[in-house]
Amino acid sequence: MAVTLVNPKGLPQPEVYRQLSIATGSRLVFLAGQVARDADGRKVGEGDLAAQVEQAYLNIGTALAEVGGSFDDVAKLTVYVVDWSSEKLPLLGEGVARAAAKLGVDPVKPITLLGVAALGEPDLLVEVEATAVLD
Repeated sequence: MAVTLVNPKGLPQPEVYRQLSIATGSRLVFLAGQVARDADGRKVGEGDLAAQVEQAYLNIGTALAEVGGSFDDVAKLTVYVVDWSSEKLPLLGEGVARAAAKLGVDPVKPITLLGVAALGEPDLLVEVEATAVLD
């Protein structure tokens, strides 16, 4: 694996993400924001934040598998959530946990979480961008 995740001493030690990643691989992969659409472009989890997070993470896993990687190669995530509030955190965590179980990976990555007014289509509640490093 080309990515090592670290919570440095002197910074908060969160359980749900890591403060930084150290990448030693030779190929950078920048993945477009993934949303709650299946391979045929059909909507997944309309109105269900957890289901949409799960699908976005699964789409990241699928895209990385196509180029010889996996979700384990993700060095950084950016998550955009429509109308973010702290009450949505359990749903976000539920979707991440379900995707991690299906992918068989540890989903803990450096992450930036941003609340946004809207995304590209009105039914979308979340979009997840990923940067990965492959050997």
